[in-house]
Amino acid sequence: MRIDLHTHSTASDGTDAPAELVRKAAATGLDVVALTDHDTTRGHAEAIAALPERLTLVTGAELSCRLDGISMHMLAYLFDAEEPALLAERELVRDDRVPRAQGMIAKLQELGVPVTWEQVARIAGDGSVGRPHVATALVELGVVPTVNDAFTEDWLADGGRAFVEKHETDPFEAIRLIKGAGGVAVFAHPGASKRGRTVPEAAIAEMAAAGLDGIEVDHMDHDTDTRARLRGLAKELGLLVTGSSDYHGSRKTCVLGEYTTDPEVYGEITRRAFGAFPVPGAGGV
Repeated sequence: MRIDLHTHSTASDGTDAPAELVRKAAATGLDVVALTDHDTTRGHAEAIAALPERLTLVTGAELSCRLDGISMHMLAYLFDAEEPALLAERELVRDDRVPRAQGMIAKLQELGVPVTWEQVARIAGDGSVGRPHVATALVELGVVPTVNDAFTEDWLADGGRAFVEKHETDPFEAIRLIKGAGGVAVFAHPGASKRGRTVPEAAIAEMAAAGLDGIEVDHMDHDTDTRARLRGLAKELGLLVTGSSDYHGSRKTCVLGEYTTDPEVYGEITRRAFGAFPVPGAGGV
């Protein structure tokens, strides 16, 4: 089995519609794919309706968190999307996205960049607006050559000249909410130092004690040494190890199935979850 547990669609900051994403996942030869848009489940229904035969969908979301000033992401799998407490927190995070993007645009304009809200809103479309959409606007304007080049101290990285904070969930609260909604919590790309400061291992150990299920080890932002270190940490703490592409369509260079999760780990995730179940493909529409 080939299992990719971290992808994004146009419901957040990916470039493929949910239906297109699951069709591509099947064509790529994946057996299981998780749709984990940022702080939203809006793409799930479309993905389920289009799900090809022989492809299973894991419903999920990637929650925006912050610990001691460090931005981090928590992958939530197979939770009850209508559970009130987790739903309210996701809405709180999403509601802060528009004023945050507008604040970044204002800072960029002060720096002499002729970006506008209209441009960023067009790029975001129906998705939850975020930094990747602002970064794409900088690419369109020729300010930076790629989206990744916008995530530096000069521009949009944490603490960068055009950075604006947003509401982000405490990760311990996120774990509590995910588990309370019957889901499974996995810390996304914990060693992605290119994105900024990373959470120390001692904090990951505290999260494990608080109910964290796993860490995403095999990821494009982890080099070989980082993957080995994280794999050792996961073993020490009794955490599941996942691998994923973090696919965003054409917005990033990663491809579907670039990194995958071991079938036994996937089986354990499905055994632990009780908020929702994986959805088997029925041929799509």
